[in-house]
Amino acid sequence: MEINLLGPLEILRDGVVLTPSAPKLRTVFSLLVVQANSVVRTDQIIDELWEDNPPASVTTTLQTYIYQLRKLLQLAVPPDARPAGDIGGPEAAAALRTSPHGYVLALATETLDSLRFAQLADQGRAELESGEVLAAAETLSAALRLWRGPALVDVSPGPSLQAEILRLEEMRKSALERRIEADLQLGRHHELLGELTRLAAQQPTHEGFQARLMLALYRAGRRSEALKVYHRARGVLATELGLDPSSKLQQLHHSVLAADRSLDPPSSRASVRVAKRSRPPRQLPPEGPALVGREPQVASALEALSTSERHAPPIVLVVGPPGSGKSALSTRAAHLASDRYPDGQLYARMLAPDGRPVDPGDVLAEFLRSIGVADEQVPESTGERCRLFRTCTADRRILITLDDAVSMGQLLPLVPSNGGCGLLVTGRRRLAAPAVTATVELRPLSAQEGMRLFSNALGEHVVSQDRQAVRELILLCDGLPAALHTAAARLKVRPHWPLARLARWVSAEIARPGASSNDALKLYTSVERTYRLASPALRTAFRLLSELDVSPLSPAVAACALDTTEAHSECLLDDLVDFQLVQADPGTKPDLPRYRLLPILRAVGRQLPREEEGILPDHVHRRIPAQQDTDNAWNELRVGHEPVS
Repeated sequence: MEINLLGPLEILRDGVVLTPSAPKLRTVFSLLVVQANSVVRTDQIIDELWEDNPPASVTTTLQTYIYQLRKLLQLAVPPDARPAGDIGGPEAAAALRTSPHGYVLALATETLDSLRFAQLADQGRAELESGEVLAAAETLSAALRLWRGPALVDVSPGPSLQAEILRLEEMRKSALERRIEADLQLGRHHELLGELTRLAAQQPTHEGFQARLMLALYRAGRRSEALKVYHRARGVLATELGLDPSSKLQQLHHSVLAADRSLDPPSSRASVRVAKRSRPPRQLPPEGPALVGREPQVASALEALSTSERHAPPIVLVVGPPGSGKSALSTRAAHLASDRYPDGQLYARMLAPDGRPVDPGDVLAEFLRSIGVADEQVPESTGERCRLFRTCTADRRILITLDDAVSMGQLLPLVPSNGGCGLLVTGRRRLAAPAVTATVELRPLSAQEGMRLFSNALGEHVVSQDRQAVRELILLCDGLPAALHTAAARLKVRPHWPLARLARWVSAEIARPGASSNDALKLYTSVERTYRLASPALRTAFRLLSELDVSPLSPAVAACALDTTEAHSECLLDDLVDFQLVQADPGTKPDLPRYRLLPILRAVGRQLPREEEGILPDHVHRRIPAQQDTDNAWNELRVGHEPVS
């Protein structure tokens, strides 16, 4: 379970949002969360909800709220749970328990974004006090990124929650001030001007923000504007609070007037020295559900990373159809290999959310900052960034994980020169180049592996109720882990559904028109992104071949469907194999190639939007090819028929 309080209340279980819509339920749950693993008295909950005007049936109403929370959020106490008085520690499973005087929400502490924020804020404060300025700036920035808006902004607070909201807001302000202080010490005054101008305008009596804005303006060569900030702050303090500026703000004013050299920005050399004291970057994303049926592939990736040939860093490429779990496998392998790379692990997504390839120059800039290069020392051009990155990593052992790389041109600038480094890369297509040490290919899970996945996700007692329905689900999802996990998550949200109904839901989702807005199985978006990376000819070929219910598919049949020669259709099919939209079928005759479209990918192909065709026709034109087996090709093209032998 994941619970987020720093913004609108958000409750997720296995990636599914379960936040209650009823205002009273949100209030009760929020109160239980902020006092997690402690008894919340019944009278405190009543006071929070109704203050001095509780309803006559207040006890029954509160019990109903607790029942609804347990049911909606799956917080029922298991039969073998500890007694109500035994609250347990951070390892206790999420459960809402009844005590003699109230209720206890047992939670693992890492599930709360507010506690993660507090831990990062404390860590950043300690780093700043010990002189690790760059590390402090990064840690405090990570803490502040957890905030999505005012804490519990969509919850109606009573007295207890209001006090907690004020406490969290003060912690946020404190962390923000420290992060700005770290950035100023790193010479980032130009970058801070916009943020500080906004903060100073929003909180005109906050002397800390006024002082830091004055300092940033002075360092940016705008001394007159810095003096105006002081005079404006002095006027607001006198008008609204009847106070003079603090001695610290007055001293800063005098220093600005005197152009005191102590206000000058730190030198570049100082910035680099501070940066080198920072902790190694640890950017790997967290692991998801346990992998099933991927043990050999994980072992292959780890073996390739540990290759003894160290003239160049090993590059391990993980490929597979959309939804086959490439990212999950690379993340797992990266975590297992992290001990071999003591100088850090870097991570980047190479495909933007809108489907556009990410500029490797932008990734290099982020990597350079992560390993300690100050902003002003990051070169402008991609070539210079590449050379500096190789210089900075020449004596380091760093693991680089790149998700969704689309070409070698995008990948090669990110390769260090040191053979002690390593790269784990997931690709939406095969990348053929001598630099690639090994390619790990993921196939759909077998029926047995799919059964194990469902057992891990739902429990063997659920799977044993209808194994035939589970087999049907595995077949419908073509053994793709992403679709199987999504189906299992759906059943957790609808625990009253029988497995047969889940199978019907999956079948209906596959058949419905696709779009990113209703991509319930999380496959349409993935397939479409791969599809958009292909050439117009390949996009047309994939969409037209998706209309054929033929498996396996021969080049002769594809030639008829695409109105082209058999040789050209075979080239198109091989290119689609490279993009993992079509699978090569070894067959019994190597000289007669065969291909397969996974039914679920074929269904998505039929849902893709039609676009202007320039190379192939926009309909299936069944021309008789000049090659042998013409009659066989015609028979195969009859939709719904098996190939004729």
